[in-house]
Amino acid sequence: MPTRLDTRRLGASDLDVTAIGLGCMSLSGVYGACSDDDGIAVVHAALDAGVNFLDSADMYGWGQNETLLAKALKGRRDGVVLATKFAQVRQEGGGNGVDGRPAYVIAACEASLKRLETDRIDLYYMHRIDPKVPIEETVGAMAQLVRDGKVRHIALCEASPATIRRAHAVHPLAAVQTEYSLLYREEAEATLAVTRELGIGFVAYSPLGRSLLTGSVTGPADVANDRRRDHPRFAPENLERNRQLAARLGDLARAKGCTAGQVALAWVLAQGQDIVAIPGTKRVERVRENVGALDVRLDAAELSGLAAAFPKGAAAGTRYPAGQMKTVFI
Repeated sequence: MPTRLDTRRLGASDLDVTAIGLGCMSLSGVYGACSDDDGIAVVHAALDAGVNFLDSADMYGWGQNETLLAKALKGRRDGVVLATKFAQVRQEGGGNGVDGRPAYVIAACEASLKRLETDRIDLYYMHRIDPKVPIEETVGAMAQLVRDGKVRHIALCEASPATIRRAHAVHPLAAVQTEYSLLYREEAEATLAVTRELGIGFVAYSPLGRSLLTGSVTGPADVANDRRRDHPRFAPENLERNRQLAARLGDLARAKGCTAGQVALAWVLAQGQDIVAIPGTKRVERVRENVGALDVRLDAAELSGLAAAFPKGAAAGTRYPAGQMKTVFI
């Protein structure tokens, strides 16, 4: 039997999810090769550890991630809170676009349901905001999916406070997902102010700074074969500064008898009961380590000490390359 982990409710929904979920993007080759068999093993390890919250997207492997989850969840779908996302689309000549048109919302959901081999999506996110389409129109179509019984609850990813307010006025949002870690706090904390006012849950992605806070990245060569090489935080001129910041977790981790990554996850979760974290990995052992962060307790002095050690704006390099930064927090 899987371990039973404590859960947190997403906003005013009826979704009770484990405080640490599994972000599934890593299972689609973003951080180096990962076979479907290995990906299924990671999902099973998470479920066996008691995790009930799986976070996918139709653009992870352009459908492959959802298909993999369908295989992994055969006979195990009950009790799993399954989240996926839509809106990012491939453009001719490379690069991703965003499509928030109501007709596309419906078509994308139908395609995801088919790939996931399920009759409902528990939490359906708009993955990025389409500035060409009023958010009211997009959310209106998402609300229709709820009425049709194809989606239980809806959410946004990387939306600004103003957009969150407009969307929530059309149909209640269960959650908003934004990057949040000791390294990148400003936009997440601005988002938290409005989600808390409106009673919306907060899902923290990349809570380990895309592995920087685990101490596993020692130089540019460690990210040379995956997408992180294009992220400014890993550029040679920024990486050493960020590694020095991450090293500040070491003493506390040793004192706690845990890993640096577990301290970083514990810090995120300690910021409020309305927050859940979805670290991603393609390694079974890392799944178990991440879940182990639930046993790490940080007192008030330790929490304030970490916040001081990682002041806002201290990370070197933006969250995404310049072009992608134009698509977040809008």
